[in-house]
Amino acid sequence: MPRLPRLAGLATATLALGLVAAAPPAAGRPAVPDARSAAHPTVAGSRIVAHFDLAKGQTPENIALEPDGSADLTFAYAHQVAHVTLDGHTHRRATLPTVTNPATPVIGSAIATGIARAHDGTLYVGYATGTRATGIWRIAPGGGRPRQIAELPPNGLPNGLVLDERRHVLYAADSALGMVWRIPQRGGTPTAWARATALDPLPAPPASGFGANGIKLHGDAVWVSNTDRGTLLRIPVRDDGSAGRIETRATGLDGIDDFAFPGHGENVLAALNPSSRLALVRPDGSHTIVLTGDDGLSNPTSVAVRNWTVYVPSAAYFTQHDPNLLLASLHHWTRD
Repeated sequence: MPRLPRLAGLATATLALGLVAAAPPAAGRPAVPDARSAAHPTVAGSRIVAHFDLAKGQTPENIALEPDGSADLTFAYAHQVAHVTLDGHTHRRATLPTVTNPATPVIGSAIATGIARAHDGTLYVGYATGTRATGIWRIAPGGGRPRQIAELPPNGLPNGLVLDERRHVLYAADSALGMVWRIPQRGGTPTAWARATALDPLPAPPASGFGANGIKLHGDAVWVSNTDRGTLLRIPVRDDGSAGRIETRATGLDGIDDFAFPGHGENVLAALNPSSRLALVRPDGSHTIVLTGDDGLSNPTSVAVRNWTVYVPSAAYFTQHDPNLLLASLHHWTRD
């Protein structure tokens, strides 16, 4: 994620990952559209359902969906986890501890980053501080005081986070160190699971200093975006749990942040943060812009899809205007 301008009343720059919420299943429709069914997804009918307060650090970074379609999300600079209902009502669920003299790489300030939810409601949150508080924190179902379960290097920047409950591990993309960490779900010592040039940031300046950023588990592989390189990567998970060879699936995605799969296939909806755009990335690596700032995006940080609804949060890091949560409808057309 690019280096960002100073926020009013807050410390220096930031990254972006995002928040997103989700809608309950529509009666009589399939639970998840199948992108293998010879169709490409696109989005239409956008509307903003929640506005956030930039001055209070309510810059949405990442999201975990609840069974009822509401969402738990991280506010980066407020280092909070908030709950957003389907009608846009927002309340605080937990606050990560204040860090004295934070020194987060690239950013400086302490920020809450990725979030993942277990089936029992436990939340896992990334926290980047430049201190020993950097790592993965757990929040009990229903909220409460967060507890650190894994410490990551202070010179790293844990960003995107995904949970693999089948293997009982979390994967965290490290934007500063250019790698993917693997962390036991119960907590403990992290493992450097994948590290390669493809995950590295480029020197900042002139680049942002953000390498591996967004992360998803899909098709028995870990998918990662690289912001500085504008790429979407796929890392197979081998039978023994180790990382396979990194594959580049798409390039030219300038400022890519987090992303989501709108079906079972390999179509991807990707947030292009600085340019306030949402891209549809096809399996062949080509992409089309499907939402822009004219639709209400203001530096989108990530994407989530539930049934036929697409949610895109915007953190307004560059625009400094209207951090929000936007919803749109997912549509399909016949593959050429």
